Amino acid sequence: MTVVHEHPVTITTGNLGLEGILGLPAGSRGVVVFAHGSGSGRFSPRNNFVARHLQQNGLATLLLDLLTPEEADDRGKVFDINLLADRLLLAKAWLEAEPRTNNLGIGYFGASTGAGAALQAAAREPSHVKAVVSRGGRPDLAEPYLPSVRAPTLLIVGGWDEPVIEMNQAAYELMSCEKKLIIVPGATHLFEEPGTLEQVAEQAGKWFQAYLNQVG
Repeated sequence: MTVVHEHPVTITTGNLGLEGILGLPAGSRGVVVFAHGSGSGRFSPRNNFVARHLQQNGLATLLLDLLTPEEADDRGKVFDINLLADRLLLAKAWLEAEPRTNNLGIGYFGASTGAGAALQAAAREPSHVKAVVSRGGRPDLAEPYLPSVRAPTLLIVGGWDEPVIEMNQAAYELMSCEKKLIIVPGATHLFEEPGTLEQVAEQAGKWFQAYLNQVG
């Protein structure tokens, strides 16, 4: 089993401090930033499950609270995709300056509303962003930015998550980057059914390994 060192980090700008956990396996081949949905943060059990899988495949992870505790109680901010994308870009700048990660390609893993923020961030500042994965995501929330996304993008949706399937199919058509849409049979929005989150982690791991290993 790969040894992973976890480091608590704080990403600051002005009076803002965002708390995160940087997971670093030895010889990391890329780093994946998690954009959580609906106000959840760095302790999200589902995203931690996926992060552990990625770490065992040699990828560093940054699990981050995109909102402060006060902001997370404000439903308007939870769905403020522009704000969440701004916070992801702060994390990207931090990773690019941090000696432990500044030589690694960056991926975004977005869940629910976080997927919209991840895609917007990837479109706004594409440098060093090698791949995006969306789990049960709302890529439609980034609709004006979708044609500008250059990073290879994987959309994963539960087979029983019918409204979100349609949103992902519509978003998929707007994207001109390398892309793939996977529908996981028997899964609802949160992938709570046995074995379904494992499928998400496996597919995400394959996608990030394929693209974060690319040089340049």
